[in-house]
Amino acid sequence: MKDFLRKLELPAFIKDPRLTASVIIILALSLLGSIVGMIMNPLFGLAMVLIFILTLAFTVYGAYVLAGNANNFAVNLSYRIKRSEQEAMIKMPLGILLYDADRQIQWVNPYLQLYLKDGDLIGRTIESVDPDLNKLIDETIKAKTSENHIVSWDNHQFEMVVQDNLGVIYLLDITRYAKIEDKYRNELLAIGQIFIDNYDELSEAMQDQQLTSMSSYIQNKLSNYAQKFNAYLKRIDEDHFLLLVHMQDLKQMEKDKFSILDRIRQETSRNNMPLTLSIGIAFGSDSITEIADQAQSNLDLALGRGGDQVVLRQPGQDARFYGGKSNPMEKRTRVRARMVSQAISELFKDADRVFVVGHASPDMDSVGSGIGVVKIARLHGVKANFVLDVTKTNYDVGRLIAKMQQEHEDENIFVTPTAALDEVTDNSMLVMVDHSKYSITYSKALYDRLKNRIIVIDHHRRGEEFPENPMLTYVEPYASSACELVTEMVEYQQQGTGKRVLTDLEATAMLAGITVDSKEFSLRTGTRTFDAASYLRSIGASSLGVSELLKEDIGSFLERTHLVATLKMVRPQMAVLCGPENKIINPIITAQAADTALDLENVEASFAITRRSKDKIGISARSMGEINVQLIMEKLGGGGHLSNAATQIAGVTVEEARERLLQAIDDYEKEEE
Repeated sequence: MKDFLRKLELPAFIKDPRLTASVIIILALSLLGSIVGMIMNPLFGLAMVLIFILTLAFTVYGAYVLAGNANNFAVNLSYRIKRSEQEAMIKMPLGILLYDADRQIQWVNPYLQLYLKDGDLIGRTIESVDPDLNKLIDETIKAKTSENHIVSWDNHQFEMVVQDNLGVIYLLDITRYAKIEDKYRNELLAIGQIFIDNYDELSEAMQDQQLTSMSSYIQNKLSNYAQKFNAYLKRIDEDHFLLLVHMQDLKQMEKDKFSILDRIRQETSRNNMPLTLSIGIAFGSDSITEIADQAQSNLDLALGRGGDQVVLRQPGQDARFYGGKSNPMEKRTRVRARMVSQAISELFKDADRVFVVGHASPDMDSVGSGIGVVKIARLHGVKANFVLDVTKTNYDVGRLIAKMQQEHEDENIFVTPTAALDEVTDNSMLVMVDHSKYSITYSKALYDRLKNRIIVIDHHRRGEEFPENPMLTYVEPYASSACELVTEMVEYQQQGTGKRVLTDLEATAMLAGITVDSKEFSLRTGTRTFDAASYLRSIGASSLGVSELLKEDIGSFLERTHLVATLKMVRPQMAVLCGPENKIINPIITAQAADTALDLENVEASFAITRRSKDKIGISARSMGEINVQLIMEKLGGGGHLSNAATQIAGVTVEEARERLLQAIDDYEKEEE
């Protein structure tokens, strides 16, 4: 009876109120029919009672059978689930390992046993069985990532989960999917733009046969190079090519360091027709349009840095540079100088005010070129000023300002940053001279106010930090100085108006700027440098005046001498000068000390390290041309020219900056090898 009652215990789904009500109603109707039958006819009523009793019995029996079947089903289902769990742990492609507090293996499922390849595992430590697996466990625990940790082990890729508190490791083999992902990434498209830097100038001096030969040479060299790396090359202009390549092949090009640059430069130089290439390559986006636009932007950056180099960058990421080992070639034609001079005149006419700004701690080149731009703007009737606090200048700039005030030639040329901010309007224009990095501009607040109305005139190699949408860009790394570029612009203004743009003192200041930045016409000096100097002399610049402006005071001379006295050779032909830790030294003196070191025997490159402020260390780098100090400074966050570069490092000591410099030099030498 107890067994019957136990089995009669109904499952939950039978206890549904709606089903119970239906059964009760059927039984009630049967009982009611029996009672009515007894009243109408005893025999009929007796038959109805028998039917009711049978219905009740079948109902009870059916419930008993249904309860038993339901219980059997539940037991069978539970057994199958547990059996499936056991089978899954043993047979599914998921490695499971249990270990104790000492990392001794307590249990391993057969799937993971296949990877461990050792039958006797229980009781042994994980490190003794497989040291690599033990390291991966430590790395996964340290990662503390919410997502499954991807690891490489035994030539396979796994998703690894470690529950160290429970002593359980789960390893899911995702090698197949990792290969699919790698294949997808390797076959992503990269787009490149290739430009022949000086094709136009060389072609002008060539006969048709020579030009055809040169064109065929370039086509063959580039085609062979593209074929070597399974890339598609299409010539879209005389000096312009389109390159399409998969990422896996682009990586091989990077490993090759884009040797095509050196090959073409060296072979064409031997044939007296030196050619260089600029290449911009972009990748890493699902949008082909975005990649193509980025490739063009990368090419512009390569050209702005002087050409003969490759710039790789994906949208939103930092650029990688290759090449850039040679000095930019001087452009013998002044077509662009004339076009820029005309364009800047038109832009000035549409502005109600022009502000010219140099870099922080402006030198003679920065101030001289700024004065030249101010006078060009005033020539067209536009109010213009150079932004400078005349009470806080270097000794040579201070001497120039004193002379201008003495001769009443300042004409309110200078305006303080505060006054400029008060007078600026939405229709004003900002001209950045002798720099293009907005982080080192003289007035960052003024830059932020006019960042959509900017003109850049610079002779340094363009870096990644550059105004986003300048109205006009004139960056020529071949030039000796910003004063050289502005002098050519002044010359075209002079020809166009017949009016004298510069006074004798202003022309002298610009000649002094060229003298300073070219190290007295010994570095980065081309024929156009001498042409600019000759023009300035013809309109009143004085060599004696330049000497007077650039005279060094005794204090600066002694400070520079003490800095040069710290010189130590850290590599063959490389010297480092270190200033005192607790003394702030003027960056001009630091640069002059680096220049002075180049005058010493066996010194091909010099690096002067001094404190610039309480929390910043500055490094000025100079080279005779064989060593590319620009690449070294870029590794430290700076930039400049192949032979003239600098950087600033925050939050370090002079000695720490020296160690970072030596590491950057090591990296540079490894890349050169």
